[in-house]
Amino acid sequence: MLIGETASKRGYLNEGFRLFHLKDSRAQKVDYHYHEFDKLILLLGGKVAYLVEGVTYFLQPWDVLLIQHNLIHRPIIDPSEPYERVVIWLGRDWLAARSDPGEALDACFEAARRRGFHLLRADAERRLQYMGAVQRLEAALHSAEFGAGRMADTLCQQLLIDVNRDLLRDRTAQEQRDSYRVDPKIEEILRYIAANLEADLTVSALAGRFYLSRYYLMHRFKAVTGYTIHQYISQKRLLRAGELIRAGTPVMKAAEQVGFSEYSTFLRAFRSTFHMNPREFR
Repeated sequence: MLIGETASKRGYLNEGFRLFHLKDSRAQKVDYHYHEFDKLILLLGGKVAYLVEGVTYFLQPWDVLLIQHNLIHRPIIDPSEPYERVVIWLGRDWLAARSDPGEALDACFEAARRRGFHLLRADAERRLQYMGAVQRLEAALHSAEFGAGRMADTLCQQLLIDVNRDLLRDRTAQEQRDSYRVDPKIEEILRYIAANLEADLTVSALAGRFYLSRYYLMHRFKAVTGYTIHQYISQKRLLRAGELIRAGTPVMKAAEQVGFSEYSTFLRAFRSTFHMNPREFR
């Protein structure tokens, strides 16, 4: 993210889900961003690291990266090799409509967020199964045969069921320390911020709570995450407020619940981030 800027929303999803099969021979710089939908990334080739909420993941072919809606992230792409991947955008309404009681299709995204670890690394046998699942899904999406749309919908659900099963029983990548890099103290602070958006989250308050100097906290937070403490907290508060507003919470109450003490400050920040006022956003 450029200094002084916040992460921007990227991409719009009007259908239930969308699959992209992308291959770039030249690396492009992608700034920090977030989505209002959930996203699966399956690396097919190339060298890429992903920064997701302060953790850096070093991907290998057929690794699966799970990025829940509103998580701030960006890739760092090594231009020495072509970067090929399959990216699947998943609408939250589509996921909810295809979930069963007690078995939500987006449980894998919620588990990854709660665990603070977003990488799934399957063994050789499971990689072949993922390869076949993605190929069948791509074929159905490009097919004009009878029932192709229904088949694609079903295959996407099947892929998500596999990801859920694998993520809930496998911590292989988390045990491989060379697969990611994290600063334990910053990770602890990020977890605290996410759980306490309504609290006093000034630099001084955080530094006192975690027994750090203000200078070290500001410097280390920026070095690890790529953005300042103020930028990060403001972005997280606004994204959470947006979720509350769309769920029916009155605007002023939503602003208060995420830590904005002055409505005018919230309104200016909301318009700057979403380019509309809260009632239009609802």
